[in-house]
Amino acid sequence: MQPLATQILFPSCCVRIHGDCLSEESHEYHVRVDWTHGRVGNLVIEGKQTIEVASPPEFDGPEGIITPEDMFVAAATSCFMTTFVTFSKKMRFDYKSFTCDGYGTLEKVEKGFQFTKLVLKTKVSVESEDIKSKAERALELAGKYCLVSNSMKCPTEHENEVIVE
Repeated sequence: MQPLATQILFPSCCVRIHGDCLSEESHEYHVRVDWTHGRVGNLVIEGKQTIEVASPPEFDGPEGIITPEDMFVAAATSCFMTTFVTFSKKMRFDYKSFTCDGYGTLEKVEKGFQFTKLVLKTKVSVESEDIKSKAERALELAGKYCLVSNSMKCPTEHENEVIVE
């Protein structure tokens, strides 16, 4: 039997992991932004809800609208969650809750602004002590195989906590 990491099929990402490499499969994702006014536009993804997007207030954008910076951190956080869910199903354990807070640090560097660090603080609750080690392992594997954070230039730090309730 192959080790766990070599037999995982990621349904949300549609790629198979072979050791530490992704398979030869290739997928493309298309989005469009239609400018509406000022620093605001509509993010359009066919078949999905349109999202109003704008520059953040610190870069002269309006308050209360989702920004590319928000989506950058959200992409890593949500991919980490879906990867954890995939590993928990493959490892055959249930959990009571999963919460992940993502914090991205945007800093001025030589070439302008860029994200220099991403911290994902995750809390998972399980029913028993014997499931705790499985949840910890699933979090570890999710951090290792999260394709979005692995694709980002900045490092991602994980602060994981598994509690028994």
